Amino acid sequence: MAVVLLPSLLATEAGGRGSFELDVDTVGDALRALPVAPLLFDEGGELRRLVNVYVDGEDVRTSGGLDAPVREGATVVLLPAMAGGMLLDR
Repeated sequence: MAVVLLPSLLATEAGGRGSFELDVDTVGDALRALPVAPLLFDEGGELRRLVNVYVDGEDVRTSGGLDAPVREGATVVLLPAMAGGMLLDR
């Protein structure tokens, strides 16, 4: 089993649950098993650009992407990227 942790925004969309214990082999398996999966993937099945995923603190974009392994006891964390901002007129 691995634990998947969701940020509060996604936890709200998952019925208030902020964590899920899942028996999965890969990051893709874990994400697709979540009730918020439709929010994480684009129409082509690719992980949305502003969704960051870490397995035991390691960014999966540099360690195999959706095919990155999820070992027994791992912690998978989803973090939305921060985007936007404002221009300051100086």
